[in-house]
Amino acid sequence: MNEKVVSEKTAFPFAPFGWDRDEVTRAAAEEGIELNEDHLQVVKALQEYFSKHDKPEMNMRELHDALDEKFHHKGGMRYLYKLLPGGPVAQGCRLAGLPAPAGALDRSFGSVQ
Repeated sequence: MNEKVVSEKTAFPFAPFGWDRDEVTRAAAEEGIELNEDHLQVVKALQEYFSKHDKPEMNMRELHDALDEKFHHKGGMRYLYKLLPGGPVAQGCRLAGLPAPAGALDRSFGSVQ
C-alpha cells in the first residue's frame, strides 16, 4: 500500500475520497493563506462534521454553530474569521475539499454588515 495514502488517512481520517494534503496546500496558496496547524485543525473538524452529518442538504447554521462550539476555547467564530477571513465555512470547506452548504457564500451571514 502507498505510504502517503496511509499517512494521509491517519492524519485526516475523515477526508473525502481523493483528497490529500497537497490539495489543501494548493488551495491555501490560491487563497493567499499561509497554512499552519491551526488551519489544518479546522480542515479536520469540517471533514469530521461532514462525515458524521451526511445529509443531502447540509444545514449552514448547524455547521456554523458546531464550529463555534468546537473552537470556543480559542475564541470561537472571532478566532475562525481571523484564521479564515473568507469565512470559516465557505473558505474552510474549499480547503477541506468539501462542498460549501447553501448560504455559506452570503457575506452578511454571521457578521455585522
